[in-house]
Amino acid sequence: MDYGMLLLGVVVLVVVVGLGSSATDRRLTRVDRRLARVETKLDAIAEKLGVVVEEPGLAEVVALVREGRKIQAIKVYRERTGADLKDAKDAVERLA
Repeated sequence: MDYGMLLLGVVVLVVVVGLGSSATDRRLTRVDRRLARVETKLDAIAEKLGVVVEEPGLAEVVALVREGRKIQAIKVYRERTGADLKDAKDAVERLA
């Protein structure tokens, strides 16, 4: 069984169900919190199973960070992953 694909399927299902039924900002906030909890659990499961999920375009982001071009690194990270600004900034900060 491909656990990586299973994990991806669960995340996609949670996002589709959560976003499809949310009509207000309050509902989105609640869905965001739930999704964060699900992601935390999936990360723990993936780690336990030894599943490695590589971030797309990470090598380019790391190179930009090493060159001291954090803003460009954040932009590239967002383009490659679809992350929001805060998540991208946090990810780039962890690489610095």
